[in-house]
Amino acid sequence: MTQMPEGPMNAPTRRRLLAGAAALPFLPRQALAQKRGGRLTVAADSEPPNLNPAIIASNGVFFVASKVIEPLAEADYRAKDGLAPRLATSWEGAADGRSLTFTLRQGVTWHDGKPFSSADVAFSALEVWKKHGNLGRAVFRELEAVETPDAHTAIFRFAVPTPAQLIRNALPALTAVVPKHLYEGTDIMRNPANQKLVGTGPFRFAEWRPGEYTRLVRNPTYWEPNRPQLDEIVYRVLPDRAAAANALEAEEIQLAAFSAVPLADLDRIAKVPGLKVYSNGYEGLTYQLVVEINHRRKELSDVRVRRAIAHAIDRDFVVRAIFRGFAATSQGPVPKNDRVFHATDVAGHGFNPQRANQLLDEAGYPRGEGGIRFRLRLLPAPFFNETRQFGDYLRQALAAVGIDATIVSNDTPAHLRAVYTDRAFDITVASPVYRGDPAISTTILFQSGLPAGVPFANQYGYENPEVDALIKQAAATTDDAERVRLYRAFQKQVTDDVALVNVAEFSFITVARDTVLNVSNNPRWAVSNWADTGFTA
Repeated sequence: MTQMPEGPMNAPTRRRLLAGAAALPFLPRQALAQKRGGRLTVAADSEPPNLNPAIIASNGVFFVASKVIEPLAEADYRAKDGLAPRLATSWEGAADGRSLTFTLRQGVTWHDGKPFSSADVAFSALEVWKKHGNLGRAVFRELEAVETPDAHTAIFRFAVPTPAQLIRNALPALTAVVPKHLYEGTDIMRNPANQKLVGTGPFRFAEWRPGEYTRLVRNPTYWEPNRPQLDEIVYRVLPDRAAAANALEAEEIQLAAFSAVPLADLDRIAKVPGLKVYSNGYEGLTYQLVVEINHRRKELSDVRVRRAIAHAIDRDFVVRAIFRGFAATSQGPVPKNDRVFHATDVAGHGFNPQRANQLLDEAGYPRGEGGIRFRLRLLPAPFFNETRQFGDYLRQALAAVGIDATIVSNDTPAHLRAVYTDRAFDITVASPVYRGDPAISTTILFQSGLPAGVPFANQYGYENPEVDALIKQAAATTDDAERVRLYRAFQKQVTDDVALVNVAEFSFITVARDTVLNVSNNPRWAVSNWADTGFTA
């Protein structure tokens, strides 16, 4: 099992930040004295309707839920294999790839006082991750049984050989454990505990006031001694990014993650006394700016049209103007910072408006009245300022080649419903996350036959039997070299098909008051449990 990659895309991102933010020091850990207690108020720009990370593996969900619901393991800068034990204290895979044995932590209780056991892990794996997880149903598709010989042992049995590396890379993001006693015998997707979370984590769910805030409070019976440090975490809803910067300066909030402070403001905000900017803490999360295309639409079912859309986009301009240099251009579905799986010879479809116009003419869509060839509905994801800004740019870029795109703006619940349930879109701007292995959160963007309503998956109707076969083969081989070969072939095929358009790869920054300690001290910090986060004494 290899460490979670920290690749070249993140390194120049940090260098750019340090150059543009008054040469701030890289501070993965702080040595200042820490006091117990206090309320940490955090900027939040959205309110996911389902907060269960076992179902929705999305960072908008993890941002809140990871403090309440725990995984089997978490990413760690210091650990030899890149993982820190959480609900599992150790794990060992069989040589044939058919089983994986977890030793579970003892002395853990759920927030309602019930004891945590292997039965909770078995139920979560078989009934939630495998059946309902937006990403888990792909990764754990071949999981056929979980044996529980005692309360603190869970043996995962797979129907086919399953790469140990895949399961290991999936532990932080896809193994959130939920209480069997609250979910068994219920409609899992409609269970109230999906919003009013009950977990084993350092914080307990306290209240949610829609449009205002979500509040978590200290778990006094947490299994880790002297944790958590904070009394409360309050996620204050601030959908306007400029408001987050203002709230930090006014000391109304103490922390803004996921680039909640606009990138354009970083030079100024970094010089404000009492504030610190962190560009580390996101190495385990590589975001990808993509254009998802509804292949069911007649015009978009033609690969020439999809290639024309790709050629209409100036990726260098997007990185420079929208991301202010805090990103890298992208041509394929596996980012450059994955030095194992990334295919360096993927051709892509670079900026070439002349070729875009030629392809659209060849496809039988000449310019008509007003120079318009046809019209599309464009739904930019509301998750980040950059996705919204790119939506505006994309509309202009498509207009330049004769495609009239009407922007449809939705809040997060309406956007998820329109794209992933109703499929009421033609193209959409999305921001999927790459999590260290193509099988975790990337192949699901291209695999066909997925049911409607699965967020962050192939809901745009792309189908290619060759791609499905490559995905299936790679998921079953335990030979590392063969996995690499298959996934590189997969990248070439989906890029040639323009299943979707990869535009950029990006990470984030965090801005916090300098009184907040233990910020960005693991590769998935914003979506980890914050048990050691606190204030200076």
